[in-house]
Amino acid sequence: MTQQQTEGGDVRLTGISKTYGSFTAVHPLDLTVPQGSFFALLGASGCGKTTTLRMIAGLEDATTGTVSLGGRDITGLPPYKRPVNTVFQSYALFPHLDVSENVAFGLRRRGIKSVRKQVGEMLDLVQLGDFAHRKPHQLSGGQQQRVAVARALINHPQVLLLDEPLGALDLKLRRQMQLELKRIQTEVGITFVHVTHDQEEAMTMADTVAVMNGGRVEQLGAPADLYENPRTTFVANFLGTSNLIEGEIVSTGTDVVVAAGGGRLRLPGGRCTSPAASGEKLLVGVRPEKISLAHAEDADAIPEGRNRVTGRITDSSFIGVSTQYVVESPAGKALQVYEQNIERDGRLVPGAEVVLHWNPEHTFGLDADQDITAGAGVLEEAA
Repeated sequence: MTQQQTEGGDVRLTGISKTYGSFTAVHPLDLTVPQGSFFALLGASGCGKTTTLRMIAGLEDATTGTVSLGGRDITGLPPYKRPVNTVFQSYALFPHLDVSENVAFGLRRRGIKSVRKQVGEMLDLVQLGDFAHRKPHQLSGGQQQRVAVARALINHPQVLLLDEPLGALDLKLRRQMQLELKRIQTEVGITFVHVTHDQEEAMTMADTVAVMNGGRVEQLGAPADLYENPRTTFVANFLGTSNLIEGEIVSTGTDVVVAAGGGRLRLPGGRCTSPAASGEKLLVGVRPEKISLAHAEDADAIPEGRNRVTGRITDSSFIGVSTQYVVESPAGKALQVYEQNIERDGRLVPGAEVVLHWNPEHTFGLDADQDITAGAGVLEEAA
């Protein structure tokens, strides 16, 4: 596949947009997908991610802008002339053909007679060498999905586009296939562009994630950076869960000090997304797993220098690896805390008075003009 890499290149979208009448599905967008990367377009239903993918594939005509691959403008090329292949959620396997003939289909259509060696290599890559003569209905969903990937890869595309490819699988199989697809991408070394609404899926598989919202890229970056340093309330709420506390800036400097919920909270100045000035409003953010929970009787044992919020537990859910608490406090009506079940404190039950405390370094600040609930509880209704 080394030869294929040298022929490839970055996927570059320049000013690309799509409108349907008065509705704008994708606002003018500039996006570069580096060659050889695993790139995810992540967002809820209607955010424009699938439309963007289809414009790369040539299945949708762009209203404005260009699509280029390795410096070559492919905007005007029909789908079959673009060096890309697409794997859909439905897999679209031919039911009357066995696995090997499904994989060989693209080669045979191009008039290539000797396909056995290439088909064998592809089936080995997706670990289905023993299933060559089975029909699609004799395979599990995960196996069918791997056949679809092999059928696409045997054509040696420069880019493989994956449109919600794991959406039809159950949770356990989906997690297995996430690792399997990442392994395949690493082995073949070609560019994968993956559309998904599943945050965990994007973070597990992708080198780079573009979070889309309302036809725009809300934030772009490595999964860990997006999670630790969200720049908008939508990203903070959509990518995992965030506690966002409304406050007012008291002082600025190396640290920013915010008055919130009757107390003071500190955060690094470099973790504020908007210029911080005394007297301005700020949304103070912290992830639930960064917070520790202490019973009010143990408040004196909390180390100095940590951010603190007092409150009362209103709900708790035991979910095996951790317990999830909901706490009502002057800083927020439903603050969430995830604590690993290592040494459980039997006093931490609904009704208990508690102190939430965390390292100020784990705190981020967002522009208070945004909708504090943006991205929270967003559900996927359609691909």
